[in-house]
Amino acid sequence: MNAHGVRWPRSFGQTTVDLFGEAGKAWLAKLPKLLSELAEKWDLVLGEPFPNLSYNLVLSAWSWQSNTAVVLKIGFPRDELRHEIAALTLTHGRGQVRLLASDDTHCALLLEQLRPGHTLWKSGLRHDEQATRIAAVVMQKLWHPLPPQSEKKLPFRHVQQWAGGLSRLRREFGGSTGPFPAHLVGLAESLFADLFDTAEENDVLLHGDLHHNNILAHGDGWLAIDPKGVRGEPAYDVGTWLRNPSPALFGVADLEARLARRVAIFSEMLGIERERLVAHGLAQAVLSGWWHYEDHGRGWQGVLTVAEALNNLRTSTH
Repeated sequence: MNAHGVRWPRSFGQTTVDLFGEAGKAWLAKLPKLLSELAEKWDLVLGEPFPNLSYNLVLSAWSWQSNTAVVLKIGFPRDELRHEIAALTLTHGRGQVRLLASDDTHCALLLEQLRPGHTLWKSGLRHDEQATRIAAVVMQKLWHPLPPQSEKKLPFRHVQQWAGGLSRLRREFGGSTGPFPAHLVGLAESLFADLFDTAEENDVLLHGDLHHNNILAHGDGWLAIDPKGVRGEPAYDVGTWLRNPSPALFGVADLEARLARRVAIFSEMLGIERERLVAHGLAQAVLSGWWHYEDHGRGWQGVLTVAEALNNLRTSTH
């Protein structure tokens, strides 16, 4: 399949069909025409897709309007992409890639192309402490206060809705936890409840999925891509970082010590209590394992090593 000479990876098409069924097939059939229309609308020459695509099609492109290289991102129309558009519109390039234009109906985004554009994971920057400090700086820039009455005007969901997905685990296994360690599931449930009960009232716009492959080099700094457009307390984004990069982190020999260093750095730079960061990381690691089980039925065990390591850190500080 192609439009303007564009071909997309089979994996992208298969993922679209897996997730959206017949509606996904119908959308893929229309995609060549849609790409042509967007290229004409935004005066683009479309290039090649970026590697390792899954849920969305991301293409390099040339903008005749600005005479610069840009990026076109499009996926099956859904709220997740509309939330991303809203998040990038609000942040105006602060800590994140700049949104140049968007089409909410077709869930298409025209983005600046980051240069040199390598990820924090692929940059050769294997020093974990330095990568953690870079992540903390990016977090401080992208966290954005929400406008008054934002719940009525903007589509940002609270991360508590994500955490609520853990309730499906016990329903799946008739009230038990199935192959998941009962002590970790119970702990995640109680930690989430406590974290949301004790969170500060002023939520911020979060990234929602900040990991090493979602931070790219740009100029002499770093910017985030692919925000989820969710709101909550800042500690939530740290919890996501603690279990990444996945799955490479899961098998490191010094996992517990590495996590302890990360928590110390984030606490120092962001002014958040270590116990709260550990609690978010532990609860989210269990939730992530459940998501993997729910979506794929496999590949969920590794992240529980992070949950166990964080539980050890938690008990050692009490």
